[in-house]
Amino acid sequence: MISDVGEVCGQDKVICGFLQTLIPVDFLAPLIATLITVVLILTLALVVRNVAKRLIIRVVSRAATGGSITGRFRRSGAATEGIDALLHERRKQRAETMGSVLQHIASIVIMGTAVLTVLDRLTIPIAPLLTSVGILGVAIGFGAQELVKDFIAGMFMLLEDQYGVGDVIDSGAAVGTVEAVTLRVTRLRDADGRVWYIRNGTITRIGNESQGWSRAYLDVPVAWNTDVTTVRAILEHVAEEIWADTDFRETLIVEEPSVFGVEQLSDSSVVFRISAKTLPSKQAQVARELRLQVKSALDAAGIPMVATA
Repeated sequence: MISDVGEVCGQDKVICGFLQTLIPVDFLAPLIATLITVVLILTLALVVRNVAKRLIIRVVSRAATGGSITGRFRRSGAATEGIDALLHERRKQRAETMGSVLQHIASIVIMGTAVLTVLDRLTIPIAPLLTSVGILGVAIGFGAQELVKDFIAGMFMLLEDQYGVGDVIDSGAAVGTVEAVTLRVTRLRDADGRVWYIRNGTITRIGNESQGWSRAYLDVPVAWNTDVTTVRAILEHVAEEIWADTDFRETLIVEEPSVFGVEQLSDSSVVFRISAKTLPSKQAQVARELRLQVKSALDAAGIPMVATA
């Protein structure tokens, strides 16, 4: 009896043998057993795919949330809150993009395996199919090398967090603020309002002005015969005042500005330099305030600024 079941049912011996005890017609049992097996395989594949998607979504949700950068400073303000919101949006976009990629990969692998298993159950030879798919994949790979290059570069860019939405970057081809990031292209808007679409595979270097912190520099040229001790004292007083200002301290400036002293000498001028460590992309705003306060302090002391050569 067992050998008869094996000959009639083939691979579905358990289900087919059970059906033979219920269905008097022998040829219906293998057919129904095969259909049930196919349905079970596809159902299991769908369940596994849904479980994988749920796991990926959960991981993505955790990756999209992160700590606040204001914890690095003693006081938080509107600027750091804005940076926190920007970084949160950046993490969210990166996590959602990677989650979408992982979901597609999981679906292709799981459903592809299920389809091949079903074809094998139906005794359809899959070797020619795999060969054809392999040849087609090679042909597509040769024809879409640039597209594949863009996608791979985009994946590594997202994984390594090289830049994100809101960052000011120098991509070589253009300098501007990142407005959108996908696996294939990065969209920038420069200072003139021009929008640049840059393929990720063509980017060989990135200069990011918005990660971690920035630095504002201010060179102050005064006449050669000016007392350098007096000028240095005035500039240090300006640095102390701007650091004591709650509108700037730890909301735009994260460390007390430093007066480097004499930075350059020429036959007509002495150049002092002030440096201030700022929040990302805030160096221009801080530099403007430094210029204003330094000009006011030097005017009050009767010390003129001179043009540098």
